Amino acid sequence: MKATTKIEFRTTKYQKKLIAIRAKKCGLSVSEFCRRSALDKKITERLSDEQIEIYKMLIRYHLNFTRISNMFKKRNPALSKEVETLTIQIKNELQKFKG
Repeated sequence: MKATTKIEFRTTKYQKKLIAIRAKKCGLSVSEFCRRSALDKKITERLSDEQIEIYKMLIRYHLNFTRISNMFKKRNPALSKEVETLTIQIKNELQKFKG
């Protein structure tokens, strides 16, 4: 549905700048950011290039530790459990990126 009605509201210069910065971090226009905020819709910030690289690295680590765990399951159950616990911790950290 195309937005056709205009709403205006007053802010301080600081608030206006802050809203613009937060909208940009989310990859949204100021209007879309304000709409989502007012309608209690989910707003998520975009990941920085550094965060994306860390996320990719954690995914690789998670996959590698899962493979290692699978290799050791039959030979050393204690080591397998320790590696499995580590993979769960990494996966939990990855979930934080998804919001």
